[in-house]
Amino acid sequence: MSNKKKLIPALRFPEFKEDGEWEEKKLGEVFEIGSGRDYKHLEPGNIPVYGSGGYMLSVDNYLYDGESVCIGRKGTIDKPMFLSGKFWTVDTLFYTHSFKGSWPKLIFYIFQKINWINHNEAGGIPSLSKTLINKIGVMLPSLPEQQKIADCLSSLDDLLAAHNEKLELLKGHKKGLMQNLFPQEGERVPKFRFPEFENDGEWEEITLGNICNLVRGPFGGALKKETFVKEGYAVYEQSHAIHNEFNSFRYYIDIENFSKLKRFSVKPGDLIMSCSGTMGRFAIIQQDFKMGIINQALLKLTVKDHNSNIFVKFLMETENNQSKLLSQSAGGAIKNVVSVSQIKELSLLIPSIPEQKKIASCLSAVDDLIKAETEKIEALKEHKKGLMQGLFPKMEY
Repeated sequence: MSNKKKLIPALRFPEFKEDGEWEEKKLGEVFEIGSGRDYKHLEPGNIPVYGSGGYMLSVDNYLYDGESVCIGRKGTIDKPMFLSGKFWTVDTLFYTHSFKGSWPKLIFYIFQKINWINHNEAGGIPSLSKTLINKIGVMLPSLPEQQKIADCLSSLDDLLAAHNEKLELLKGHKKGLMQNLFPQEGERVPKFRFPEFENDGEWEEITLGNICNLVRGPFGGALKKETFVKEGYAVYEQSHAIHNEFNSFRYYIDIENFSKLKRFSVKPGDLIMSCSGTMGRFAIIQQDFKMGIINQALLKLTVKDHNSNIFVKFLMETENNQSKLLSQSAGGAIKNVVSVSQIKELSLLIPSIPEQKKIASCLSAVDDLIKAETEKIEALKEHKKGLMQGLFPKMEY
């Protein structure tokens, strides 16, 4: 009995179940590769020009007109693009044409499965050659099955694009609210105010230290890798403030070290701020938190009035206050907090507690929509990943 693996996918549309194995071919057998050219002699127009990094500008002439799968010749070699209609590509981007027995959109999805970095031919800037690409082996079914698979995955891509567009609109909506619900530079009242607060007058000027207790994470030898254990009290890192995610921790300490470092411990409602590199990102410790301490790259802000913690997070995330935070940092490309005492003296404007709660509630609702949309996108990406695995035979690319 032959041990040869059958060239058929795990998932197959009913009408193709009896079609037998897919055919193995080299990419050079299913299309031809065109090279990009310089565009500088062309005039401005409405024909898009692409490089390995994506769209560059538009000109008045085209290099190719039709459906094509493009892959970087140099630079970004692992981001295939599907182009349709008239376009121009520069020297760093190959385009494909003259397809034989293959559906261009299906080839695009096959390109997404290929590990292009493994085919890199250069030691410095990643590079591919036509010769190498032409030698890569792929498997193809009949044209009708190719089109069915391509249509299925294209529909999913369209859905992903629609959700990504909605996500960007929500982010834009939140940005607009942030600009209008908080006073701009030189002003003491916001542009937009909820009706019940329109006659409340100017916001109060106050320092960050007046409304928060600030604690910087432990420096020196207080947190040594030798003291880390497999399980215990969590060590909160900068990534938690940057990504607002608390479902994974790299380091833990035991009860003895936790007791020594208890002043750096967190509790629900505390704000944590990234203090180095990507400085000024905030997160709130949630009710279902993991007991632990912050490390040296975090600043803990405990808001004195627990009704204000969400508002203070949004307040510190405004463009104006982010600029103030960065002005207190040291370093060139990598920003670092100079001192907690300086951060405490940052001047802020705040309204009454009821208005704070109203603003926080409004922005939190938008954040919830953004989070829900982000989760939908991630779920769709996982669904596509599963389909990509199931609709194609297993093969090393």
